[in-house]
Amino acid sequence: MEQAIRDRLKRAAISGGLETATILKSVGLMRDAAGLGVIFTLHHVRPPLFRRFAPNAHLEISPEFLDRTLTRLKRDGYDFIALDALPERMARKDDRQPFAAFTLDDGNRDNLDHALPVFARHNAPFTVFVAQGLSERTHSLWWETLAELLDRLDRLTFDFGAGPESFDLNRGGQRRAIFARFAAYVHGHNETEAVGRIDELARQNGVEPLDLVRAAIMDRMELKQLAAHPLAALGAHTVGHRALARLPEAEAVAEMSLSADYVAEITGRRPAAIAYPYGTADAASPREARLAAELGFAVGVTTRPGTITAANTATATLLPRLSLNGHYQKERYASALASGIPTLLMGRRAPA
Repeated sequence: MEQAIRDRLKRAAISGGLETATILKSVGLMRDAAGLGVIFTLHHVRPPLFRRFAPNAHLEISPEFLDRTLTRLKRDGYDFIALDALPERMARKDDRQPFAAFTLDDGNRDNLDHALPVFARHNAPFTVFVAQGLSERTHSLWWETLAELLDRLDRLTFDFGAGPESFDLNRGGQRRAIFARFAAYVHGHNETEAVGRIDELARQNGVEPLDLVRAAIMDRMELKQLAAHPLAALGAHTVGHRALARLPEAEAVAEMSLSADYVAEITGRRPAAIAYPYGTADAASPREARLAAELGFAVGVTTRPGTITAANTATATLLPRLSLNGHYQKERYASALASGIPTLLMGRRAPA
């Protein structure tokens, strides 16, 4: 129950910040916060799905919201550009028109089925970041596995390291609290081992993690079909979707390089951009920015919130992005977010 209350209070605060930013923008205040432009992060674009437990709802927006957002950003004067064109655009000193670039992480099939038609309608380029292990069905999506597992079960037993613990999932707010505990477990331990234990737990309870990947993620042929569209590009997103900053340097290099090789096999050219899994400060560090540049990437994107400014010119492999978040699907919020005002009001924290 406490977790649910905290979540509601957090969303109320974020909504309030977005509303305040909308007002400030409408009267022309804090214009400098917008910078040169913005890179948006998306994951799923699909019609709403009803679930009893939906801890990943922030990663889903509807096609209708995406359409309204693009319409609003056009009206606001944004130029839609390909992510590959970003370094050149950032280098222009005399271009005052703000730009927006659109990125989608993980390679979800709905990017092809639902997002592509919307982007095509608005002539908006976009980049889909591909994790080889997902499209080749060798790695699972632990957050999706957990969502399915916790939705199905009424009771769960797991050893987080101090002996087996049992949880009554029907207690108020318990599912969300346990999901948060598993997330902390993944990020606080060896990620491969932690995800492996979650997968094992799921299989013991009748959930096959790789079936969830097959149902959600594009395979190689679907990625090739998507990449054939003139507005679409593929970018690297590692092999196993692990937090790179927590890996030894040699492993991080392998994850990045092999991912680029995989995209090159599909498209015929090496990708210019990489998205670091999770993208937070503790998952993507200046070391990863250096490695990306050494591997030939021109652009590297995080999930650290912020707009693109002149200061980013020297760090094009560690750029901020802003999330189009499923909890805040109002086009005025997307417009306010692009203004850069909310990240300043909220101490540079992104909606989550």
